[in-house]
Amino acid sequence: MIPPILYQSTHLLIIDKPAGLACHAGPRGGSSVEDFFPQWRRGHDGPWLAHRLDADTAGCLAIARRKTTLIALQKAFAAHAVRKIYWAVVQGVPKASGGTIAVPLRKQTDPTGWRMVGGPGGQPAVTDWRVIAAAQGRAVLELSPRTGRTHQLRVHCAGMGHPIIGDPVYGKAGRGLCLLARRLMLPLDPLVTAVAAVPDHMRAALSGVDFDRLEPG
Repeated sequence: MIPPILYQSTHLLIIDKPAGLACHAGPRGGSSVEDFFPQWRRGHDGPWLAHRLDADTAGCLAIARRKTTLIALQKAFAAHAVRKIYWAVVQGVPKASGGTIAVPLRKQTDPTGWRMVGGPGGQPAVTDWRVIAAAQGRAVLELSPRTGRTHQLRVHCAGMGHPIIGDPVYGKAGRGLCLLARRLMLPLDPLVTAVAAVPDHMRAALSGVDFDRLEPG
């Protein structure tokens, strides 16, 4: 099933990527966002992913349909001019209403696989967060990453003692990772903004919260 399109022009698409759909085809095969590229192509080449999301993360994903748009977005991401807002359902409720996590991240590999770990020797990683709802011993966090490290939000949430629900690597496996790329703002001319829908597995993980009444960030 083709992912929903949140924004469309001759130069750019923003899709609502479902959880479980990889951005790239992996060595084990399986479907990916790239499978739909022939349907979205405008011209002889492209389109191209302007950035990436983990396969288990749902939400806003930008796809350039023109090389000039790809280059512009790559420069914007490198300059930290793109604003990304995520929502996550986490275990427990933080004592503070918000804050900033600044913990470097590095990749650690062992015979069982790899994972990202926080601590000295890693690349700088900074995440702003705030609590936007809480119920049933869980909370909804709005996460605003200033950097874009692999698994950054998952590691940072787990490191503060509130792992994301459904995270099999940094928390406890469940019916789906409760992490959503909720809002994406691209500094193009004019400004492009998209807001993704809250997936069913996140609503089920915290049924005591009316997600539709929360501000999109």
